[in-house]
Amino acid sequence: MSVIIVVYRFLAGTYAPERSRMEDFSYIKRNFDAVTAELREISASRGRPAPTLCAVTKSGSDDELIALAACGVTDIGENRPQELVRRAALLHAAGYSPRLHEIGNLQKNKVRQVIPVASLIQSVGSLSLAAFISDKAEAAGITVPVLAEINSGEEENKGGILPREAEETVAAMAGLPGIRLCGLMTMGPAVGEGEIRPYFRLTREIFDTLGSRGVFETDAPTLSMGMSDSYRTAIEEGATLVRIGRRLFSKEQ
Repeated sequence: MSVIIVVYRFLAGTYAPERSRMEDFSYIKRNFDAVTAELREISASRGRPAPTLCAVTKSGSDDELIALAACGVTDIGENRPQELVRRAALLHAAGYSPRLHEIGNLQKNKVRQVIPVASLIQSVGSLSLAAFISDKAEAAGITVPVLAEINSGEEENKGGILPREAEETVAAMAGLPGIRLCGLMTMGPAVGEGEIRPYFRLTREIFDTLGSRGVFETDAPTLSMGMSDSYRTAIEEGATLVRIGRRLFSKEQ
C-alpha cells in the first residue's frame, strides 16, 4: 500500500491493518494542529487574524511532506530551487496543490526553472534580480508574485535590500513588468527571540510606509517574518506570514 493512501486513511480515521507503521507520522498532525492553534491564539491576543503558515519543508522527508499536505497545509516553502520543482511534481502526483514558495537565495541561473511552479518568490533581494525575473517571466508569458527581501540586520554575509535603500529600491521593483510586488520579507540576524524584535519592527515600519504610498500591487500585501525560533515575536510585530519548519517536523514535542 502506498504511503499516500496510508496517510490519507490514517488522517481520515479509516486505517487499521498497518496502523503501527503510521504511528511514525502522527507527530506531523500533532505538530501542525499545535502550531496553527498557537498562531490563532497569539494573533487573537493582538486583535488580528492569524498569519498564513508557510511550512518550510527542507528538514522533512518526502513522506513527511505528504503527511503534512494531508493535514491541510496550504502553503509550502523550499529553500532549494531544485527541490521546489521536484517536490511540486511529487505533491501534484499525490493529489495536492498547495501554494509553493521559493524562500531561499535564488541565483539567476535557477530563475527559469522556478517561475513556472512558484506561487510566490519571497527572496528577491535586489533590483537586478527583480529585473531578471521580470524579463524571464515576460518571455514565458506569465506574471510572478514576489516579495522584496529586506536585510534588516544589515549583515554583509546576507543578501537583501538595506533598510536605508528600501523605499527607493522597492518602488523601482513595483514598476517592472512580469512581476507583481506583493510585500516584504526579512530573515533577521541569528539572535535570540528576545533580541530580534527591533529587526522585525524596522521591517514592519518600512512595510507600513510603502503600503501607505500604494507601492504594493495587491489589496492584501504580505509581511513575511519569523521562523521556528522567532515566529511568536514576528506575529506580535505584525507578520502576516510566518515560515515554520523544524517545529512541524520535530518528534520531540
